[in-house]
Amino acid sequence: MTARYPEPSYEHLLRLSDDTGLLEHADHAVPLRRHGYCVDDVARGLVVLCREPDPPEALLRQAEVYLAFLIHAQSPDGTFHNRLGYDRHWLDEPGTGDWWGRAVWAAGTAAVRSPLSSARESALTCFELAARCRSRWPRSMAYAALGAAEILSVRPDHSGARWLLNDAAATIGPARDDPGRPWPEPRLTYANALLADAVIAAGQHLGRPAVLTDGLNMLRWLLDEETYHGHLSCTPAGGGQPGNRKPGFDQQPIEAATIAEACVRALDTTGDERWEAGLVSAVDWFIGKNDTGVSLRDPDTGGGYDGLTADGHNANQGAESTLALLSTLQHARRLA
Repeated sequence: MTARYPEPSYEHLLRLSDDTGLLEHADHAVPLRRHGYCVDDVARGLVVLCREPDPPEALLRQAEVYLAFLIHAQSPDGTFHNRLGYDRHWLDEPGTGDWWGRAVWAAGTAAVRSPLSSARESALTCFELAARCRSRWPRSMAYAALGAAEILSVRPDHSGARWLLNDAAATIGPARDDPGRPWPEPRLTYANALLADAVIAAGQHLGRPAVLTDGLNMLRWLLDEETYHGHLSCTPAGGGQPGNRKPGFDQQPIEAATIAEACVRALDTTGDERWEAGLVSAVDWFIGKNDTGVSLRDPDTGGGYDGLTADGHNANQGAESTLALLSTLQHARRLA
């Protein structure tokens, strides 16, 4: 396969970043300071930067800023604040919503992948404190599971990571005993492939073949459900269920990014190259093979547009969509 995909550009991510963290929203490509920062996006930013194989100095420095933000957001009981105003005052109480799960994912990733030993040590401390907590929300636990999987990839006997991954799989639940619809939830909502990703990780790292099979079946069904006329047609922001008329809008970049993440894990776990087709469909969604036929990448800034609409794209380039694009382009490198 030829190298037909662009390399990730970090120009816009750095535009959204400062010495505090990562600004959440943008008006087109201009950062909006009034909305402040959130752990949700800072955590995703740390994951992406730690995955860069040879990061330049500017990205190394920003990764340290992101990690410091997460450590500052963490409470002594392991939970996290999420929203920080531009005036550096927390706007919420600590909890275990999705932001906690993403922070655990980021801490686990940095503990394994950061090129700086001091950052790896600090991130491991952050992870181990957070891993004592549990969330009642399946997606929050699924994000945390990805961080636990990172730790187990280098320390397979880490008890905190093993228990967290086990409990995440239990919270998500098994695939339904219905080959036509094995999905564990009554309807699709957001970041759907994340659930399959976490279950696959649990089956792999806990040595549970039945759980691994569940995760693969879930992902296979989701890819079929989100494929329309030969391309990825993501579940829209309002969610959906089988039988809904396609295509639906607004489609969010996070949905395609989680498809890419899960397909890469399935490919690495099974060696079955059929999962590569799912990765290709996710990358192609960003560059224009989608229901509207427009690119979700701004070639001038390197930023990602905030959603796919019936008329084109949402022109704003916020942190979540930009990071979804960057993480997917990172995975696209293996297709070259």
